[in-house]
This record gives sequence, structure tokens and C-alpha cells, in this order.
Amino acid sequence: MRQFNQMYVNGAFVTPHGKATVDLVNPTNNEVIGKVTLADETDMRQAIAAAKKAFTSFSQTTKEVRMGYLQRLHDSVSKRVGDLVQATVLEYGAPRDRAQGSNALAANTFLHFKETLRKTDLTEVVGTSLVLLEPVGVVGIFTPWNSSAGSIAIKVAPAIAAGCTVVIKPSEMSAMQTQVLMESFHEAGLPPGVINFVNGLGEVVGTELTNSPDVAKIAFTGSTQIGKLVAKSALDTMKRLTLELGGKSANIILDDADFAKAIPMAVNACYLNNGQACIAGSRLFVPENRLDEVKQLVKAAVAKVKVGDPNDSDVTMGPLVSQKQYQRVQSYIRSGIEEGAEVVIGGEGHPEGLERGNFVKPTVFSNVKPEMKIAREEIFGPVLSILTYKTEADAIRMANDSEFGLYAYVSSSNPERANCMARQLQAGRVLINTLNHDPLTPFGGYKQSGIGREGGVYGLKGFLEPKAIILE
Repeated sequence: MRQFNQMYVNGAFVTPHGKATVDLVNPTNNEVIGKVTLADETDMRQAIAAAKKAFTSFSQTTKEVRMGYLQRLHDSVSKRVGDLVQATVLEYGAPRDRAQGSNALAANTFLHFKETLRKTDLTEVVGTSLVLLEPVGVVGIFTPWNSSAGSIAIKVAPAIAAGCTVVIKPSEMSAMQTQVLMESFHEAGLPPGVINFVNGLGEVVGTELTNSPDVAKIAFTGSTQIGKLVAKSALDTMKRLTLELGGKSANIILDDADFAKAIPMAVNACYLNNGQACIAGSRLFVPENRLDEVKQLVKAAVAKVKVGDPNDSDVTMGPLVSQKQYQRVQSYIRSGIEEGAEVVIGGEGHPEGLERGNFVKPTVFSNVKPEMKIAREEIFGPVLSILTYKTEADAIRMANDSEFGLYAYVSSSNPERANCMARQLQAGRVLINTLNHDPLTPFGGYKQSGIGREGGVYGLKGFLEPKAIILE
């Protein structure tokens, strides 16, 4: 059993002052694979102090120096992608292909921001005055277990590019991935105190990070519920905020789409990362008169989903991250049945032969009404709800009838028609006939899916404060 009993503060690996521990559990079989020592408030204050001290000099570095640091971060993380993949598969059951892609993207994020910084002018003339874009200060970073390296990279990279220093509070459920990243960042050789990691519980070290007057900005990825609490606490010291929160993304299939391609793509959009993704297209809107055809195509697509040990190369869906998450998803499946939705495929319980782990049957509901719980709340598991529409206006209205607005998906053979619909959807990103990711475009949500954007120049500017110098 591995021991994860270090944090990274002021350029060194140190033993936490905190003594509490939690078990690290393999969700494939629910066996304990490690023990994580949790930092406490004293540890977090030490990390914040290190970041505050380092900010004085790091904020004055040139673009060229910071571009060099971003290159070094890319190089050091790239060398450890294999270790990150293994940790991702083991810690939360990501299928190996998904783990490979997400961790390679995490490494490349530093290059994306190196290029973004190169192209961004941090000094502008506006009217007759000078505007300087200056680093906001010490940044507190909160990241989730379902995309640990990616969530850290998309926040650390723009912070470094801007000249900020950071304190990272990763999920304690991602201790293996955190260890690899700490070692990678240390190898990159940035000045002490620029990057700090503190492993601990949100209600302990996270609260200290959010409340500290020495932290100027919070960059948070997680649930909308916790994001609201973070935002309320941050308001007391007027912290800047980037919140990447939950989603209940709509996927609209127009009647002129190629259903043989669009429906399997829709299943993949919902089931990516075992359904544990804020961007999951979990609400599928289809023409009412094509429902029977859709149900047959959905059954065929889901039947091809291979559930099992994520270490197996042919497995496309692994377990959910924990027994708690398994029970949560089961409760939603029961809710769908109790509210009268039709189970097209899947349902309650484990897939046969996979009872030891947190495996869920890939599930699809039909005859779903917009007011049903499964159509309104983020499930965070492989559960797809099919809703029908009569007209495009109905589809748009139902798609926008959500407290969330992170992603939306549209399938159509007519680009003009698809673009027209995309412009009417209340979502931070709309994907047309694709599941592709563009790392240079803004990522974030409308409504309760968040505040601010990550990625590219929009992400970089979230770590900068504009200062106007008005001349005589």
C-alpha cells in the first residue's frame, strides 16, 4: 500500500502538519490501494505565505521568461504522461484511451498558453491612455477527481503566463495523480513558492484558502453546489472568480441529420469518462416522429459499449469513482423508473460479473418529460434521457429550459440550419456534428454552469487585472 504523505510548498516536498488520513480506493474492486495524509489549516497558511512571498518577484518577470517556464512545465509533464495515465486508470477507473488523451492534453496545455502569451499584448493604448494587464496576485486553485491533471493544467498554465503564483488544492481522491504532478512541476524548476500543492479536505484547507485575504483569485472546478459556497466565501475579500461548474447538456438531433452517425455520437457524448463529465450530453432531443428509429439505434450503440476493468484495452466504460457515486447514480435510475420513464436499455444494479466494483449498467431512458428529475439534475453517470420535440422552436425552448448552460450539441446535414440553432442555445460551447475539443477557444458556462472562461486568451485574461494610466 502506498503512502501519500507529502505536500509541495516553497519549492520543496514537506511533511504536513495535519495528521488525519483517508484511504485511497480502487473503484474497480473497492480495494484500498493507498493512504493519504491530509493537510490542515496550518499547512495551507504556510503555502499561501510562500506564494505571497514569491509573487513579489515572479510578477515582475518578462513574457519571455514565463514562456520559458511554460515550455519547461510542458516538457516535464510530458515525460510523465505514462505515469499519469496509470494513476488515472487506477484511482478513478478511467478507460485507458480516455486517460491517455486527457493527460496528453494536460501536458500540451502549457504549450497552448505559451503561444497565447506570445500573441497577447499586455500593454495597450486605449483612447489616449495606457492600459496595462497585470497579474492578479496569488491564485487559489480547486480541482476535481474526474479530470485532475487537465483541471490543474488549465488553471496553472494561464496563472504562470500572467505572472501569478498559485496554491493548488487537488482532490484527495487523486493523490497518485497529484504526486506525479508535484514531481513534474518540481523538475520544471520554477522559483520556490510559485507553485504549491496542499492535499486536504475542502472544509478544512479549502475554507482556509477561500477565506485568506492574501489570495486574490479563486479558480474552481467542481459541482455547482460547492461552487456557490466558494463564491459566497470569496466575496468577503472580493476575490476574482473563475468557476467551472456543473452541466446538463442538451444534444439536439435535427431531422435532416445522418441518424446512423448522430445517435452513436450522442451516446458517446453522454458516456464519456464513464458519464462522469460536466460536459456530458445527457439530454437527447429527437424528432417525435423518429423516436422508434432512435430507440433502435440507441440500443445498438449501447450494446457495443464494453464495461469492465479499465486496464483492458477494449473496455470503453470503467467503474464510477466511489461507492457513494454508484449509489447516487442508482438513485437517479430508480427515480426515472418511478416517474414513469421507459428503460430502453440498462437499468438498476451492476452489470453481470462486475459486482465487486462500482460498475453501472449504461442506461437510456425514453418517454422522458422535461420536469422529471433525470431530465433536470446532473447525474454524473452513464444515464441518457431521450426527449422528443415537434418543432425546432420546441427543441430550443426545452434545451434552454435548464439552470445549466455549459455545453450543447447539434447534429444536422445543413450547416446554415445548425449554426442558426447554435446561436439560439444558451451554452458556453456548442458542438456541431462533432465531439472535438478546441483548446484555444473559451471553455465555461452560462447560468449556473459557472462564471468566467478557461482556455486561450479568454482564460489568460481571467488572471490579469487591467490598470489604466491616464496621461496629461
